[in-house]
Amino acid sequence: MSQHFHHDVLVIGSGAAGLTLALTLPEHLRIAVLSKGELANGSTFWAQGGVAAVLDDSDTIDSHVDDTLNAGGGLCREDAVRFTVEHSREAIQWLIDQGVPFTRDDEHDREDGGFEFHLTREGGHSHRRIIHAADATGAAIFNTLLERTRERSNVELLEQRVAIDLITERKLGREGQRCIGAYVLDRRSGEVDTHHARFVILATGGAAKVYLYTSNPDGACGDGIAMAWRAGCRVGNLEFNQFHPTCLYHPQAKSFLVTEALRGEGALLRLPNGERFMPRFDTREELAPRDIVARAIDHEMKRLGIDCVYLDISHKPADFVKSHFPTVYQRCLEFGIDMTRQPIPVVPAAHYTCGGVVVDQAGRSDVPGLYAIGETSFTGLHGANRMASNSLLECFVYARSAAADIVAQLDHIKMPADLPSWDASQVTDSDEDVIIAHNWDELRRFMWDYVGIVRTTKRLQRAQHRVRLLLDEIDEFYSNYKVSRDLIELRNLAQVAELMILSAMERKESRGLHYTLDYPDMLPEALDTILRPANADG
Repeated sequence: MSQHFHHDVLVIGSGAAGLTLALTLPEHLRIAVLSKGELANGSTFWAQGGVAAVLDDSDTIDSHVDDTLNAGGGLCREDAVRFTVEHSREAIQWLIDQGVPFTRDDEHDREDGGFEFHLTREGGHSHRRIIHAADATGAAIFNTLLERTRERSNVELLEQRVAIDLITERKLGREGQRCIGAYVLDRRSGEVDTHHARFVILATGGAAKVYLYTSNPDGACGDGIAMAWRAGCRVGNLEFNQFHPTCLYHPQAKSFLVTEALRGEGALLRLPNGERFMPRFDTREELAPRDIVARAIDHEMKRLGIDCVYLDISHKPADFVKSHFPTVYQRCLEFGIDMTRQPIPVVPAAHYTCGGVVVDQAGRSDVPGLYAIGETSFTGLHGANRMASNSLLECFVYARSAAADIVAQLDHIKMPADLPSWDASQVTDSDEDVIIAHNWDELRRFMWDYVGIVRTTKRLQRAQHRVRLLLDEIDEFYSNYKVSRDLIELRNLAQVAELMILSAMERKESRGLHYTLDYPDMLPEALDTILRPANADG
């Protein structure tokens, strides 16, 4: 039997952004945090490198801003970059106050008896400004925030809940455009529940599962982006999909990222014969921004017909490697690779969605009452290429900003009137789930082949043709059969794939993460690619 729930704030997504917002809001509010599966299944838990912030006296806000602007291929919105960086120190202090066990630097003993935190450096950064917890920063942050959230009696953590669609006043034929809730599949019961809310926050992460090879967990299906688009929100810059240069290449190593911090500590990229190749592509060599490194690896793999390249830190002392990168070291050992003695086989893989739902500095979308934070959103911070470790920072800064904006509106927004239950009277149980599996596989393969690291107009046209056929098939299936997690994710992933393809076809140049052989040069003016749905206001 389906149920109705009432919340002041409904947070869809249980990663860094969603938990930060829930913890920042006042304790008298009724808050629900939804997770599609287990709470730890999101991308935050698996983040290795750290959080970029201006913490050292030798670093400056202007330097961090300049580095981000340079990495972003001229497309970052400077106001968004400055806003994020200016709030970086307070965001880190908030995390420290929550109890996140960041790695300390025993070599710098302060006069007050404390210890400074160890800062590392990653590609694109001119200073050491990455605060981290060894090489498992995401897990340390997530576990701490989850523990703090569980201490809050006003926050419900609801697992195995898959949001299907947002409920808006317009969708119900009511006066206004406000988002007032969501329909959510409870995977335990198989029923679709109705969640009423004064405010709805999309913190669902990115859409890297649209590609065949990715560093992301299985849930990164662009759910929030697709739901926001269907609700009438603009999306921006979805042609910019970051491919992490170094994911472990092994048939049993599913989605394991080898942190960029290895290169920050001196690891070198080599061909099978031991030759280095990055000096031929960029003066920054292994510390060039990710788009340059990923394209260089892709170029060498295609030029030589090889399956992978190698990341080598074996020239560093074994104790140094084990103490700085215990997670990577242990994971590699599981596959018979001792990184203190031999290089690690790596390939590029889809890693981060730089575009998303268009929002302002408070995380507000085009639909009143609907916010998007974290990887789901397009703030303008990343431009045409995300600089390493800026993404977690964005989660904390914009989650705290959104929370402040919600608090400012509390006295003016009432709980929405009764919402209709989900209507499943016209659908039946599916006996053809093989269609879902087949379409999922086809989508991810042609996105990898046609909308990957290097693109052409012809490849994009082929992808556009295929995705439209898939969307028609999925729509027919969705209209006739009961929803499941697989069907909901496929529907969202295909929708976001179409938006990525359309965005890529709009950009007649090569810039940052979007590289096309038909337009290899960068245009003199940097413009965002903004798509507006037919049901958008204005």
